[in-house]
Amino acid sequence: MAEQTAAPLRPGDAMAVVAASSALADAERLHQGVSLLESWGLRCRPHSVVGRHWGYLAGRDEQRLDDLLQETPVSLLACARGGWGAARLLERPIPWQPGWLLGFSDVTALLWGRLAAGFDGGIHGPLLTTLSSEPEWSQQRLRQLLFGDALQDLQGRGLGGGIASGPLLVANLTVASHLLGSPWIPDLDGAILILEDVGEAPYRIDRMLTHWRLCGALHRLAGLGFGSFSDCEDDRPDQLNFTVSQVLEERTADLNIPRVMDLPVGHQPGNAALPLGRQARLDGDTGQLSLLS
Repeated sequence: MAEQTAAPLRPGDAMAVVAASSALADAERLHQGVSLLESWGLRCRPHSVVGRHWGYLAGRDEQRLDDLLQETPVSLLACARGGWGAARLLERPIPWQPGWLLGFSDVTALLWGRLAAGFDGGIHGPLLTTLSSEPEWSQQRLRQLLFGDALQDLQGRGLGGGIASGPLLVANLTVASHLLGSPWIPDLDGAILILEDVGEAPYRIDRMLTHWRLCGALHRLAGLGFGSFSDCEDDRPDQLNFTVSQVLEERTADLNIPRVMDLPVGHQPGNAALPLGRQARLDGDTGQLSLLS
């Protein structure tokens, strides 16, 4: 999928803060995330993203794009928060540079767009404003990934389907759904796809997965996993509703591929860092997700 592999970080490497999505008003959690990365030996470039806004966005498109286009290349671009706005930047040519890009949620648009352009180094993992709230194992997993150490398997709940291997894709379901049909979708053929979301009612998740089915996207996958779907349950009576798990399982039951539920990925603490485009294996019987490269 990618043309070259991102090099492991070393102490002294430079990082930059990227605010590509919604406006950031609270600096405390941002600084906590930056401080943790600095404790690993990284050097953070000066930034002015706190309080910068244009309506609900963290600045005009040109300002947010400039966060990605550092005059002097850095080894890590770490996104401050999610929300909305990253996909707007894909309307403009982005001269991606080698290195790492870290984030999730709305940052899915940049992670997928970058990978579709042939660049390795995308990490679906904690944002700077969520990193300090992650459990120690999750923080250390991110450090291990960035610095080139081996990662442990992730454990979910298997739904069967055997074992499949392929390039790993991880995404917020809503954001990725709105990229379908654009040039910014990485190759889905034979991929292992992990999806997560937040604040979406079961019927909306049903609608999005039906879209994936109607355009044939789900049928191209080798394996499918689901992380957390936080705050996605509806409060209507049971007889008028489905649970999120019921929707996820029913809309994918006929794919005849490995499926795994409840992986520690998404909008709740324990958001395991995963490298996009790397070879992975999904075991639908044991519920394990393993990285092969």
